[in-house]
Amino acid sequence: MTTNTQTTKPRFDPNSPEIREYLNDVSHQFVREGTMVAFPTCLPGVTMPIPLDESRITAIDINTDGHVYGGTSCSGKAGAKVHVFAAAFHNLTGVVLDVTAADDALAGATECVAVCCCEVRKWREEESEEERKAARAWPGAIAFVNSPRSGRAIFVPHVDLAQDWIQEWGGDQQYARDLGECVPGEPVVHAVALREGRRIVGVTSRHLFTVEAATGKASVLGEVPGRGRIVVAEYYVWGLDDNAKLWSYEIGTGKLQRGVVSLPSGDWDNGAAIRWASSKWGNVVIADASGRLFRFYERHGGSFHQIGQTHLAPVYAMALAPDGRVFGGCGDEIANLFVCEPSPINRPGEVVVAPPVGSSPAAASARNLGVAASVFEQRRYMYQFGDAVVGRDGEIVFAENDNGGHLWLYFPSLRAVHVISG
Repeated sequence: MTTNTQTTKPRFDPNSPEIREYLNDVSHQFVREGTMVAFPTCLPGVTMPIPLDESRITAIDINTDGHVYGGTSCSGKAGAKVHVFAAAFHNLTGVVLDVTAADDALAGATECVAVCCCEVRKWREEESEEERKAARAWPGAIAFVNSPRSGRAIFVPHVDLAQDWIQEWGGDQQYARDLGECVPGEPVVHAVALREGRRIVGVTSRHLFTVEAATGKASVLGEVPGRGRIVVAEYYVWGLDDNAKLWSYEIGTGKLQRGVVSLPSGDWDNGAAIRWASSKWGNVVIADASGRLFRFYERHGGSFHQIGQTHLAPVYAMALAPDGRVFGGCGDEIANLFVCEPSPINRPGEVVVAPPVGSSPAAASARNLGVAASVFEQRRYMYQFGDAVVGRDGEIVFAENDNGGHLWLYFPSLRAVHVISG
């Protein structure tokens, strides 16, 4: 005799502790602090975005007007190409303008490794036509791209974005042009603009070089290993040397020195996974391949002090906000945002004393801010980060290194201020 037993399925309870815990976990996976906006690579509703297979934004920089210049890398698909663009997101301007011509100077390029903004030059009404012509010939930025043959410098025209891009828009179309190889037969690894915006320092797989903004001419400075990105600090440009050391290029004298500073204990073997961030006040932060964050003290003989550890590794993009916080993206596949709050920060006219050598990390830590997601302009997740800069008003601009890439504006939450009443 067979007896059928029927089990009663538990009734779903949306208020149960398990469901509440699950919903709380899901709601905190995305952008736990601040707000993100994903902006497409176009003038929305007017122009077309950069094509899907050509829109991995891998390099951006910002000029003194607060305008962003950038470059993309392509998938390698037949016919795909690199693009360069100019963008702005304040006043009545919200636009990304592609300056890549159909028969462009970027033909054959597959990746953009750096974009360096130049000094902003504008003509006045009283200037002569010759003076205006010289101002128009001054680059907005110089981009550095690689093809199977070598690395090349690309002139990116200055694009006047200070106009009403809601009701009135137009102007003469300008296009990028090829300035030639930086070092014959060698790919460019990275490049940075010096603070005056008239000269750029870059590194190839084997050499350090400069490019003059006025002429576009490249000159080799000396031999260094192109192990990864470089950074401009207050007095020097720094880069990864062999044997866990840094080389330095003194901006004032042009002196290049190898192996002058030893890196702290960390994961420095994979130079391509090392990231730098610097501010206009000379603050410099470096992340090793395992996500350890160090403050670099150039004024104190090149010493380091660990300020935090990201929850995922490696760090793909990082920027220093005006208040000293470090924002960035870390981790493979679905990347996360993080913030680190080191102290003290270096303001103009202040002398920052480095912590004693061997002291424990500061109280600062790197907090997980969740997965980047936008519910404004474009409803979208961001999976990978290509680069980051600080915007005109303190927002962080992230470059999305993914097909259909966007420029993301991250508006951090305000820090609490303790007011003492008198």
